[in-house]
Amino acid sequence: MTQVRSNSRFEGDGLIEFQETQHAMQAEKVLKENGYAAKLVAPPLHRRRGCDLALEINLAQQPPIEGLLREKDVRYLSIVPLGKGSTELLDVVKATDFGDYIMVKVAHMKLTFDKKNGILVNVSGGGCPDIPYLHLRLLHQKLRDAPRPKDIGFTLCALMLDRGLDESIALCEGKKDI
Repeated sequence: MTQVRSNSRFEGDGLIEFQETQHAMQAEKVLKENGYAAKLVAPPLHRRRGCDLALEINLAQQPPIEGLLREKDVRYLSIVPLGKGSTELLDVVKATDFGDYIMVKVAHMKLTFDKKNGILVNVSGGGCPDIPYLHLRLLHQKLRDAPRPKDIGFTLCALMLDRGLDESIALCEGKKDI
């Protein structure tokens, strides 16, 4: 009844550190839109400086990445070589079938949708300041029509909801099984 997966494909050797979660999310979007491989990760404990997100990159691409981030006015603290001790961003997805509804849980965030029509019936979890806003924007929306949480939110909770939305869409459309 429950599925647990990890999505780890890209392995970079550099780490971009940020002061704020929204800057990490913005940097990931900018880099991916410009063809760079990048992956949000949890920085090693000894490197955490305010944000629980860092961006893993290919260190050989540091100069053009720095230029692009400056050009797009994306703030970051530093780019450092990635040593041992970095951890995969929590990407454990659990889906539970409740008969007429499926609940998808990613980290502390939960999305529940009606299996018959793909409408979101509950959004809960976290403790981030943007959760009430995200709840209002997502509730009663069809999965495919719902706004992307990572585009309208600015916290780690929004990022986890976004991953949950992807999983919910795949489950609802039959592209994945529970």
